Amino acid sequence: MTNTMFPHGMTRRGMLKSGMALTAVGLIVPAGMAMAQAEPKKGGVFRAGIGHGSSTDGYDPGLWDQLYVQTFAAARHNYMIEIGADGALAPEIAESWESADGMTWVFKIREGVFFHSGKSVTPDDVVASLNHHRGEGSTSAAKPFFDAVTDITIDGQNVIVTLNAPNADLPFLMSDYHLPVMPSTDGKIDPTSTDGCGGYIVESYEPGVQATLNRNPNYWKSDRAHFDQIVLLSILDPAARLNALITGEVDVIDQVDPASIAMVQSRGVANILSISGNAHYVFPMDARAAPFNDNNVRLAMKYAFDRQELVDKILAGHGSVSNDNPVGPANRFFNADMEAKTYDPDKSKFYLKEAGLDKLEVTVSAANAAFSGAVDAAVLISEKAAAAGITLTVDRVPDDGYWDNVWMKKPFCASYWGGRPTEDQAFTIAYAKGAAWNESFWENVRFNDLLIAARSELDDAKRREMYYEMQQIVSFEGSTLIPMYNNYVMALSKAVATPEKVAGNWNLDGFRAVERWWFA
Repeated sequence: MTNTMFPHGMTRRGMLKSGMALTAVGLIVPAGMAMAQAEPKKGGVFRAGIGHGSSTDGYDPGLWDQLYVQTFAAARHNYMIEIGADGALAPEIAESWESADGMTWVFKIREGVFFHSGKSVTPDDVVASLNHHRGEGSTSAAKPFFDAVTDITIDGQNVIVTLNAPNADLPFLMSDYHLPVMPSTDGKIDPTSTDGCGGYIVESYEPGVQATLNRNPNYWKSDRAHFDQIVLLSILDPAARLNALITGEVDVIDQVDPASIAMVQSRGVANILSISGNAHYVFPMDARAAPFNDNNVRLAMKYAFDRQELVDKILAGHGSVSNDNPVGPANRFFNADMEAKTYDPDKSKFYLKEAGLDKLEVTVSAANAAFSGAVDAAVLISEKAAAAGITLTVDRVPDDGYWDNVWMKKPFCASYWGGRPTEDQAFTIAYAKGAAWNESFWENVRFNDLLIAARSELDDAKRREMYYEMQQIVSFEGSTLIPMYNNYVMALSKAVATPEKVAGNWNLDGFRAVERWWFA
C-alpha cells in the first residue's frame, strides 16, 4: 500500500469510487450578488468572532477541545498532513507517505521549513511531537490514536511509524488537529511553547478573550497566510457575535443562528456561507449513572422527540436528520440502511415500561456555548417528550465556563462534534472504551472489538460490514442522542474573499480560514 495508490489529489474514497465527498458547499448571498473570486492578495487585519473559547485554554495540543483553540493552532502551526477543501489528503510537513502493508508507514519530512524561532524543522521534531501523545503518562485526547503504535523511528529524512496491526487510515490520523509539529529539545516538545512553523507568529494571547498574531515573513507557503495580522476574539453569545459583524468590529463570525440569516441578508451587510459535512449536534447521557445506565431508558429518550422539527426550527433547514449516528453521510462507510427513528411517544412509553418505569424525570443542561440554539433544542425535546411521560427539565447554564464546568460533568447535556474524515476517528475519539472524550462514558464490548478489527482490515467489503454494525450498535445501544447533522453557517464581511471551495470537515474552512482567505 503506497501513496501511489492514493495520490495526493485524490482520496482513497475517490479511488474506490464511493461517490461521496467529504465536503459540500452551499453559498447563500443576497440576490444579485456573489462572493468575491479573485487572485489572493496580501494585507489587512482579519478579525474573527468565534463562538468558543475559555479562560482555561492553553498551548498543550493534547488538550485542545474546541474551534477557538483549533483556529489559533492552525494559524501558528503546520501538521504532517492537511485535509484540503475537497476532502483529499494534501502534503504539509510530510511531503509524501507510503506503506507496503499498512503496518509500517514511511513519512518523508519536508526540508527547508523553519520554526518562528529560526530553528529548522527536522524529523526529530516530528517524532517528539507525535510522542507527546503516546504512553501511559499522556493526557492527550489523541492518545487512543497511538495505542496501536509500537515504534516511531528516523531514517535520514524519513519518519517511520510502526503499528501492531495494519491501519489504512493512518495518514488521515496525521491530520488531526491535536498533532501539530512543534520544536523539540532533548527528544521532547515544550507543550507551553508559542513557537510553531505556521503562517502567523503570536504577538499576544489572553485565553478566553483574544489572540493577536502577525504574518510569518519566512513562511514556506507563498500562496497562503495573506493577512498582515489576525485577531481571534472569543464571543460566546450569538447575538453579540452577530452585532460585532454588523457594526464592523469583526470580519467573520461562526455559528450564525439560522434564524438570523434573513435579517443579515436584508441588511446587505454580509455574505452567508452554509457548508454541509459530517458535523453533528448531540446530547450525551452519562451511561454510568441512573437512569441512563439502562438502554431501555436511552431508547425511550431517542423516540421521545421530533428530529425533523429540530432541523426545521433550530437549523432552519441548514442541516439534516441524524439517526443517532456520529458517522455522517459524507463518510465513506455511512450506513444509510438502518431503521430510521421517528417521533413515537408510544414506543417511548414501551421502552420506559421495559425499564420498569411509568414515567421519567430528568434534567438536561444546555447553553448556546455548546451550539447555537442548544437551549431551544433542549426545550423542543422537552415539549415533545411530555407526551411519552418524560418530564425533561432544561437547566439553562451560563455560556462562560460551559466546557469546564458542564461538559462531561453533568449527566445529561448539550455538545457538538465536527465531522471526522474516517469512521475510525469518529469512533475512536468519542465512543471507544476509556477515550478521553467519550463524553457519555459508554462501553460496549462488541463495539470495541469491532473497532480494533476494522482498523486492521484491508478488505473494503469486510470493513464496510464492520462499520455498518458499529453504527447500528451506537445508534440503538449507545448513550448519546444525535438528532441532526448541522451545516456550518458563517457570516462574512463583503470585504472577505474565499477560495471557490470551502472545507466542511470543520468550521471556518476546516479552521484554516486564517490561512486560506484574504481581503478582496
